[in-house]
Amino acid sequence: MSAVHPFYLSVTEIRYNAPRQALEVSCRIFADDLENALKKYNHTTLDVMKPSDRPAVDSMISRYLRQHLRIKADGRDLALRYLGYRIEDDAAWCFLEVPALPVIRQLDLQNDILYAEHETQSHMIHTVVQDQRKSVKLDNPKKDASFRF
Repeated sequence: MSAVHPFYLSVTEIRYNAPRQALEVSCRIFADDLENALKKYNHTTLDVMKPSDRPAVDSMISRYLRQHLRIKADGRDLALRYLGYRIEDDAAWCFLEVPALPVIRQLDLQNDILYAEHETQSHMIHTVVQDQRKSVKLDNPKKDASFRF
């Protein structure tokens, strides 16, 4: 992957699914940027778009996201469970969830995905809880956001 894009932006959507009592998280990250970060952190070669060893790539993505995306609900650290990823155009959509979560009043998060790789990295964070949608944009080095519902 050698495509260069003029901006560095990821999108993270955090949605509370009340019937399932689960927090559903999806992160859209440019595939080439994610691949380069994984190569750097794991000292290996890989292809995110067409992996020869999908379980190994999933493991690397899961570990990377757990290190660079942290979420608290009502002051309690959440253990994000990685579900997998899919490629859509030039982006990797990565999916995580936190099951068995009662009603949420406040979400606090830290997101520094790709900050070490791109000085101009930004993140759009969208949250949807109890039919309330709230959004914020974080620009490197700002990594913290809070939402009250």
